[in-house]
Amino acid sequence: MSTAPRPLRIGTRGSPMALRQTELVRDRLLTAHPELAAPGIVEIVTIRTTGDRVQDRPLADIGGKGLFAKEIDEALRDGRVDLAVHSLKDLETWLPDGVEIACIPPRDDPRDAFLSSTSASLAELPAGAVVGTASLRRQAQLLRLRPDLRVVPLRGNANTRIRKLEAGEVDATLLALCGLQRIGLAHLATEILPREVMLPAVGQGALAVECRAGDAKARELLAPLDDRPSAACAAAERAMLMVLDGSCHTPIAALAEAAGNRLTIEGLLLIPDGSAEIRARGSGDIADAAAIGASLGEELRRRAGPEFGLDQR
Repeated sequence: MSTAPRPLRIGTRGSPMALRQTELVRDRLLTAHPELAAPGIVEIVTIRTTGDRVQDRPLADIGGKGLFAKEIDEALRDGRVDLAVHSLKDLETWLPDGVEIACIPPRDDPRDAFLSSTSASLAELPAGAVVGTASLRRQAQLLRLRPDLRVVPLRGNANTRIRKLEAGEVDATLLALCGLQRIGLAHLATEILPREVMLPAVGQGALAVECRAGDAKARELLAPLDDRPSAACAAAERAMLMVLDGSCHTPIAALAEAAGNRLTIEGLLLIPDGSAEIRARGSGDIADAAAIGASLGEELRRRAGPEFGLDQR
């Protein structure tokens, strides 16, 4: 008698965006491996995380962005799922023991989108307007540009934040453009903010697919999905973050870009109230991506005083 193949289980959060991102990875897997296309072989398993459950407090107060991945990584280590799909920017700087990033698919647009029901652009917001965001990075850059604005916490997934905006709880908010594109709501963006105005979060626009550490079979399965330029940019940005070792109370932004064999990266440190910033750039061969990012992190650290919230070495 033949034995039915064991299902390949992919863990994810249950928000519309997380599910859509996981479906994109699943569809690419099926294209690369048609033998997995039979019904029931690839399963999507939704897991509710602490970050999803606790909506009444800022992430920085309850443990940081890693709370969107904690329970999923536990399921991966325990064997309840075989792969996990995350927004790369939601992963902690240091991954927990027993899991590793197996691939980075091609990165989508990393920029931030401005959404407002009252103003066509960030520049047109009137003085004193209320902008809702849970991101210290966005808050600091907003206040750096527009200290006259009032920034308030706004938690929830993209759909929830859009509903709060439409209900008039805030005058404007910011969301990752790629996320809006993935759930078909990019038309709601009233302005796409250039990197000079709003430098993205580390890893923004990229997905990360995790597997159990040392799982050679999973890595082989995911190899066709891995995009070398995107993976190199992710490595540079995360290496910068590792060197800075910033707490979840330190606004940090970065964007690496690859062209041929050349990689460039821009990094930014801010004070939460936007009163000061340190910006630097690095470049080099794409094969040295992690070293380039680490060097940039060292430069930013050297230039940062204690007011930036970094551990002093």
